[in-house]
Amino acid sequence: GKSINPVSQGAAPHSTFNILASHSLLDPCSSGAGTVLSVPKDEPECSSNISSMVKEGHGSGNEDHKSFNQFDVVQDYSDHHYAKTSPGKTSKDWTKTIQNEWKLLQRDLPGSIYVRVYEDRIDLLRAAIVGPSGTPYHDGLFFFDVRFPPEYPRCPPKVYYHSGGLRLNPNLYESGKVCLSLLNTWWGSGCEKWSKSNSTMLQVLISIQGLVLNDKPYFNEPGYKNTVNTPVGEKHSMAYNQTAFVLSCKTMLYSLRNPPKHFETLVVHHFHERERAILDACSAYASGIIVGSSVRDGAKYACDKCFAGFKKSLDAHTELLAKELAKNRAQAPELKGDTPAADEIASTSLGQT
Repeated sequence: GKSINPVSQGAAPHSTFNILASHSLLDPCSSGAGTVLSVPKDEPECSSNISSMVKEGHGSGNEDHKSFNQFDVVQDYSDHHYAKTSPGKTSKDWTKTIQNEWKLLQRDLPGSIYVRVYEDRIDLLRAAIVGPSGTPYHDGLFFFDVRFPPEYPRCPPKVYYHSGGLRLNPNLYESGKVCLSLLNTWWGSGCEKWSKSNSTMLQVLISIQGLVLNDKPYFNEPGYKNTVNTPVGEKHSMAYNQTAFVLSCKTMLYSLRNPPKHFETLVVHHFHERERAILDACSAYASGIIVGSSVRDGAKYACDKCFAGFKKSLDAHTELLAKELAKNRAQAPELKGDTPAADEIASTSLGQT
């Protein structure tokens, strides 16, 4: 497939981020408008505007997932995409660089990204990213496997997306390819490209969450970016968001049925907490509310043939999702109070690794 160029509202394609001293602001380093994307260090709201209005019901107010550490060192890497790839010949400087990356992730990860690294294979990393509010990816969990090559940081990390065979975003391929200039998998210039001196794994993860999983992924396609804010472009963007949300529901099903190692507890508690929010959003979107918007906005789709097809597909997947979420709900009490040992933690102290 052709390469895709992510475009975020108000920021240049594939903008990378500088972590400021306050650790509370993320500044897109680009030649574009230079707008600032604010990401609070504390737990951000990850539910959609629709679901955030729900105060009661299954999963509402459950905070058990917060006992799942955002960063930890684990042991078993057997299901990692790069498990059979040799680490290659590395150096002490390479090891020190990886350890510094670990410290940065442990200190500065936003509340909607979770990371596991491996005691015996420090060249490997796995991350879970929560889909941002206000996008067709809200409340979803998206998993990425990472490998630091021997040349790191002279070259960027290798990143593989666990797609489940789905193409829910122009930048995330069915094959697992992640198209991003920061990874040198798409064109870019200046600080949009990987820099051995300034770029970090944290920037990669935040860029995927903020620039790839955005509110209008249709315009990530470079051939369509010129239609931003035009009637035709916006119509196609809304239709794309419908498809993206259905595929996001499919991804939820895939994650519930096949949670990656060391993230089983997160999957159970995350979807237990978000269950009511997800199903309420499905119901609202099926009634005509525009995907990713708030019920209070009252904005609805035209009930044309395109919407009829979306509703039929969404209703079918909502039924499947409701059954799977009910099964998941039954598991949640069993995992309540899980200790880090259940996640096969090797060490939470970087000094001991």
